[in-house]
Amino acid sequence: QVQLVESGGGLVQPGGSLRLSCAASGFALTYYAIGWFRQAPGKERERISCISNGGGSTYYKDSVKGRFTISRDNAKNTVYLQMNSLKPEDTAVYYCARAYSGCTGSRTDVWGQGTPVTVSS
Repeated sequence: QVQLVESGGGLVQPGGSLRLSCAASGFALTYYAIGWFRQAPGKERERISCISNGGGSTYYKDSVKGRFTISRDNAKNTVYLQMNSLKPEDTAVYYCARAYSGCTGSRTDVWGQGTPVTVSS
């Protein structure tokens, strides 16, 4: 069974931090690039970050650059998204996905169920 499961979302105040986790099962995460996506209510899903299979290359959407950090721990078969200095506009459901064509591609084939993040005072 190939799947990804996100966790770590919740309610946080503006300026706060959360760390999201994306745990893989049924396949070795080390072979795949993983992207983080989010979808706010009434908005289209957008890719906000990606990490290459080896972890040597990372990518960030401009709106989160400098605030979010993507990382991976292949021993734990998990990718993380550390989110700092959170803003209300970061409120969304966050998803991770397997990017089998790499971070420079646009193809994904496995998605998690999503974890909601709400940034509000």
